[in-house]
Amino acid sequence: MIRINEIIDKISGYLPEADLALIQKAYVFSASAHEGQTRLSGEPYLSHPLSVADILADMRLDEASIAAALLHDTVEDTKVTIGEVRKKFGNDVAHIVEGVTKISRMVFESKEDAQAENIRKMIVAMSEDIRVLMVKLADRLHNMRTLEHMRPEKQRAVSQETMEIYAPLANRLGLYRVKRELEDLCLHYLKPEAAKQLKRSVEQHQTVGKEYVDKLTSLLEDMLKTNQIEGRVQGRTKHLYSIYNKMLQQGLTFDQVYDLIAFRVIVHSIKDCYAVLGLVHATWRPVPGKFKDYISMPKANMYQSLHTTVIGPDGERVEIQIRTEEMHRMAEFGVAAHWQYKESGKGMKTKDLEKFTWLREIVDWQKETKDPKEFMSSLRFDLFSDEVYVFTPRGDVKELPEGATPVDFAYLIHSEVGDHCSGAKVNGKLSPLSTKLKNGDTVEIITNTSRHPSRDWLEFVKTGKAISRIKHFLRTEERERSIALAKEMLEKEGRRLGINFNKVLQSGDLQPVAEEYSYKTVDDLLSAVGYSRLTPKKVLNRLLPKNTEPEPEQQPQPTQEEARQRPSSDKVRIKGVDDVLVRYAQCCDPLPGEPIVGYISRGKGVTVHTADCPNVKNFEAERVMPIAWEGEEDKPYPAKISIKARNLQGVLAQIADILAQQGVNIDSGTFLSNEDNTSDIVFKVEVRDRAHLYETIDRLSALDQVLDVSRMVLA
Repeated sequence: MIRINEIIDKISGYLPEADLALIQKAYVFSASAHEGQTRLSGEPYLSHPLSVADILADMRLDEASIAAALLHDTVEDTKVTIGEVRKKFGNDVAHIVEGVTKISRMVFESKEDAQAENIRKMIVAMSEDIRVLMVKLADRLHNMRTLEHMRPEKQRAVSQETMEIYAPLANRLGLYRVKRELEDLCLHYLKPEAAKQLKRSVEQHQTVGKEYVDKLTSLLEDMLKTNQIEGRVQGRTKHLYSIYNKMLQQGLTFDQVYDLIAFRVIVHSIKDCYAVLGLVHATWRPVPGKFKDYISMPKANMYQSLHTTVIGPDGERVEIQIRTEEMHRMAEFGVAAHWQYKESGKGMKTKDLEKFTWLREIVDWQKETKDPKEFMSSLRFDLFSDEVYVFTPRGDVKELPEGATPVDFAYLIHSEVGDHCSGAKVNGKLSPLSTKLKNGDTVEIITNTSRHPSRDWLEFVKTGKAISRIKHFLRTEERERSIALAKEMLEKEGRRLGINFNKVLQSGDLQPVAEEYSYKTVDDLLSAVGYSRLTPKKVLNRLLPKNTEPEPEQQPQPTQEEARQRPSSDKVRIKGVDDVLVRYAQCCDPLPGEPIVGYISRGKGVTVHTADCPNVKNFEAERVMPIAWEGEEDKPYPAKISIKARNLQGVLAQIADILAQQGVNIDSGTFLSNEDNTSDIVFKVEVRDRAHLYETIDRLSALDQVLDVSRMVLA
């Protein structure tokens, strides 16, 4: 177990004026609070906060962060309150502890809601003080190091969350040491057999390749010495997960991964970096498209370095990174290294956080995104995507995820610019708003106050902020339209019943009616009427005197066109739809006995479509409802799934296993092998409903060897 004296010695080495008494006091308080508690390993629980504090000391963080690390579980796991922590250790330490503490006392409807809410709270807390996330990452790193004591299913769940959220966050903060270790640990639990095989292969390669590493290191050192450039050279094997990921993404075997070893040349100045780059390219032939200049165009996490891949001695591909000592500290410790140069470790201020534009964007759009699935999906995309760097017309550099478009760029500039975006110029030429931006593009946005977000934009935008703003506008616009439509319908029905609706609306008499139907506000009630969830008659009947017998509600007579659409039997009713107008879609002409779905149309009730109608896939998911013909037992309906997968042994068995687990019956299938070592698979299947189909598609998409899954229209 780590000892507190070892941690204090580390802190004294890089922060001579640190308040060591604060750390000693936090240690004593934590030891007392956790007395008698043990971990699953059988060790005293105190070993965990000590290890977390030690990880942060290795990052050279300030004394408030170290004290918070020692105390971070006291509020959750003991009787200690955040008020006690604030009283004994001050606001700074208490704020970090509060940000790190889990939301264990809150009740959520699902695990996904709980995870989303935890991540939301952490992001908000870290936007105010990024040390919150750094303590949280150190906490997760030590938990991953000791994960072998948990049940296998818990190991996989924690590793999956770490891989999806915490490792990418460490990457975004430039904490590459933490990121690499988290990814390798996750690989061990998520893909144990692959990790063992890969580890054996790397160990064998290191034994065989040591001579080559020594040879190239010597050549690079001689190059520096001959040209009178002061510096040092490091050679290292890439970490396991990066090798595994490359093999997976490019379909390679271990023997086909040529750049297993990366060399770093660390010099004293930026001028020397470019000088070394010139010498390397003059000595060995560079590989086209493998040069990146992160010095002139740093990453958002402040990472700077020159990256190049060359054909080195004996025809081997070699990756060489060239950077200064300060850049190297930033590359290893990211924002933690930045700490050492800012106000003697007092913490990162607002002006420093401005460099983390991605963090500000997440904080902005997460406030508007209520759906946990939408929030987590957008967050994962924003964290995992590679970056594209583009320029404003004034020459400012903006970072976007790979595949981003001018609309994403417009929302990055400002929400108002995005909302009124009418066109874009890319490198001086008018370009479609769906254009995928590339590194170095100059983008100019054309705005028009009469233009507003389009639903079509959701087909191509990539950033969480753009998706959130567009959906927010569409929801707001549709709500306003539904309320306006409801007022017209209620006013018309009111005249027939002898009720002055406008007077009722102004008097406030609709509020009790709204509450009776479980709506918070009158606008919520009106919106429900506009969306045909309630009929005007049902609402206005509540306003009639108690002794007045409400008239039976008359369904409007169908138009000649709608009557032609209806099934011949007048006795046909739709199960699951009560007191709502029903019409039948012309596009697919549903008949009794056919699988159907319902789509809520403003002012038109529920429109019935066949389940395989091509238009269904373009509908808003929240307005699609599962329905069936009355009197007919629920039975599966046919659908088609298109799958593109790597052409490897066992892939088809994995796909069939997922379908079996989901209770999906395979009716027929076709298989086609492609020249690029992939296969196109089309299954005709039977599923319970639309939700069942898309849940199955999500499960299939999660398979490593599956590249794409989509629904096909039944022919």
